Amino acid sequence: MDFSPSPRAAELTDRVRDFMASEVDPVEPDYHRDLAAARETGTQWTPLPVLEDLKAKARARGLWNLFLPKEHAGPYAARFGTDGGEGLSNVDYAPLAELMGRSAIAPIVFNCNAPDTGNMEVLLRYGSEAQRQEWLEPLLDGRIRSAFAMTEPDVASSDATNMEATCLVDGDEVVVNGRKWWTTGVGHPDCQVFVFMGVTDADADRHRRHSMVLVPRAAAGVKVERMLSTMGYQDEPIGHGEVSFTDVRVPLANVISGPGQGFAIAQGRLGPGRIHHCMRLIGLCEVALELAIRRGTSRTAFGKRLVDLGGNRERIADARMAIDQARLLVLNAAWKLDQGGPLSALSEVSQIKVVVPNVAQQVIDFAIQLHGGGGMSDDFPLAMAYVNARTLRLADGPDEVHRGMVARLELAKHA
Repeated sequence: MDFSPSPRAAELTDRVRDFMASEVDPVEPDYHRDLAAARETGTQWTPLPVLEDLKAKARARGLWNLFLPKEHAGPYAARFGTDGGEGLSNVDYAPLAELMGRSAIAPIVFNCNAPDTGNMEVLLRYGSEAQRQEWLEPLLDGRIRSAFAMTEPDVASSDATNMEATCLVDGDEVVVNGRKWWTTGVGHPDCQVFVFMGVTDADADRHRRHSMVLVPRAAAGVKVERMLSTMGYQDEPIGHGEVSFTDVRVPLANVISGPGQGFAIAQGRLGPGRIHHCMRLIGLCEVALELAIRRGTSRTAFGKRLVDLGGNRERIADARMAIDQARLLVLNAAWKLDQGGPLSALSEVSQIKVVVPNVAQQVIDFAIQLHGGGGMSDDFPLAMAYVNARTLRLADGPDEVHRGMVARLELAKHA
């Protein structure tokens, strides 16, 4: 078991860290101030110019599409700005994702933001050549954005067999009907395609009922009903929306990997995506702990520094140990995924999906407490960080589902 990064990954990590320090960190406070002003005028869904400037700089330095997986990057890494011209393993990408997680905008800057990374990996792993040319290449090039439509408002979507939306084959077309919400990515004005998951054959085996279909946003019958806020935040410029699909017709060629393959694709998509989410959360934990220590050593109450009051030193120690444990658990899952693919790391990926967001919530909550009323405001990034961590206890499956997976696999060892 080896978690050490390759020489190339170590060099990229240093370069991403330098780029963050010199280009992203100095402008991020201004970005959030300008975004707040844009909300006042109702223009918050138009990406601010600073994002496009940063994206151009990152791409010029070869720090673009760094998420591309080693085994599937093919010619795309060289063509679309990734320095070195090849993809990275999950272990090699992990420290890069951690650095990006320290910033709300860095994943967008490096073209490594969800849901586009997951959608691009779907097209890389399972898409046809025509699908890749039409949708993957513009996504890698940053000319368009995408959305992922899976969760539904009227059923418990943690169980995919509850899904009511359909994508039925009708000759050489697929007819798409249903309502989706928490459709991430739909707020971006450049969003041009949905990866839609629906039921194709309700009578098939539970793992063969679903398909994933590429649905152009401009297709007749597609309607964004509303944008959704997450505990008061709207995650501009990407956002989450409720979308209706009414008798939407697309070519049969838009089905990814063929009818009935949706569940298998979802498992392949979500494994690496969960690694990315969790490593970004580790970066967010580090920021929260740094802010907590900075606040606790610079403020006094009752004649003592805050860090010297009420067990705060022990809380700092607990946070340090929890973050390091969580990081090692994620690297273990990444290594298992690299060695044997999604099926070899089912338990490990579910473990990190439970552990890391819960650790992040605890560390961020401690940082908020040390900041007092300021921690609840947008003067500090902690409230937004807390919402992010809390959201990820539901996104890509709730804690209960992942605990159930870990328990099932553990019990199977003793069957």
